[in-house]
Amino acid sequence: MALSEAPAERHRQIAGTFTARVEATRAWDGPSPVAAWTARDVVRHLTDWFPAFLAAGTGIELARGPSVDDDPVATWRVHHDAVQALLDDPTTAGRVLTNPHIGEAPLDVAIDRFYTADVFMHTWDLARATGQDDWLDPDFCAGLLAGMESMEDVLRGSGQYGPRIAVPGDADVQARLLGFIGRDPYWAPAGTAAEA
Repeated sequence: MALSEAPAERHRQIAGTFTARVEATRAWDGPSPVAAWTARDVVRHLTDWFPAFLAAGTGIELARGPSVDDDPVATWRVHHDAVQALLDDPTTAGRVLTNPHIGEAPLDVAIDRFYTADVFMHTWDLARATGQDDWLDPDFCAGLLAGMESMEDVLRGSGQYGPRIAVPGDADVQARLLGFIGRDPYWAPAGTAAEA
């Protein structure tokens, strides 16, 4: 099923896939493809940075669940539901997010561009960390990669992305996107069959 172009529906699809990976996770403290992060830290990242970004740019305070250290599944559910409710609220279409780095953007567009895209990429991290299906929509991968490659210097300078990892010339678009954002597309936890 193709991803929607509408921010609320695209979030529902992408965050729904991430939710499925969260709910199927049984071991939260194993390593992830992000250096020094566990599976739990993938959820921590998404549920920490976005509420702060949103509050600073709009004054909106999202509902917060329990600590990710206590219950990462509940933390994610409360966060996910709050973001989806915001996107589904008809008044959101008229709101604007202001940020010193990106200027002003319609709130739903800002959420889609910065947050939903981040959930999409971190779905791979959580899936790989926990031995789940790590497939990402290739069309969305291609769109993200094209947009990010056009501003690579800015992204690298932000400190939010690691050095680009080279992938084979015939690598698929998912592997190329992962390499661009500093992930080894072939990473697997030590001792697993995917490690090679």
